[in-house]
Amino acid sequence: MAASTAAAGAGASDSQGPASSVPSMDGPTVQYSSVLEHLIGDKRTVKELNPAVMGGLPVPPKSDEQKMIERGMESCAFKSLLACVGGFVLGGAFGVFTAGIDTNVGFDPKDPLRTPTAREVLKDMGQRGMSYAKNFAIVGAMFSCTECIIESHRGVSDWKNAVYSGCVTGGAIGFRAGLKAGVLGCGGFAAFSAAIEYYLR
Repeated sequence: MAASTAAAGAGASDSQGPASSVPSMDGPTVQYSSVLEHLIGDKRTVKELNPAVMGGLPVPPKSDEQKMIERGMESCAFKSLLACVGGFVLGGAFGVFTAGIDTNVGFDPKDPLRTPTAREVLKDMGQRGMSYAKNFAIVGAMFSCTECIIESHRGVSDWKNAVYSGCVTGGAIGFRAGLKAGVLGCGGFAAFSAAIEYYLR
């Protein structure tokens, strides 16, 4: 009697053993899209990269003087001043170069047969270089200032800022000669700025 009871108990345990080893399908399933959201989606946790932990040199915190210098270098006034100086140097070099290849430098219309002296040629080259330098400096300062103001107002750094700035600069320069010249200057400078931005980007 005891043997039959033991055999029955063993049979019952054998019948329940394989069934208990099979995993239940009623549990929660993990979706592939939710895993992607945690890996590369909006739910991804961004960890701060510490150079000391990654084996690099730790970056010391910036002082107030360094922050003030950075703010000054990023200001519109500094950018305009830098563009003005760069335009002055570039315009002066361009004016001297064009005067050097011009055969009419030092030419006196009252006495066309007279050969100009070296002093007269250098004087004309200096005057042309200074004239070009002033014009380039004004254009560079106006363009840089208006571009910085437009970029600060829009809050976006793209090619449209240069186009708007070119239109404003060209229109302001050409408007001195009339409305038609201002419109042509706006369109010409805007198209030139767009071509430069397209080439650079």
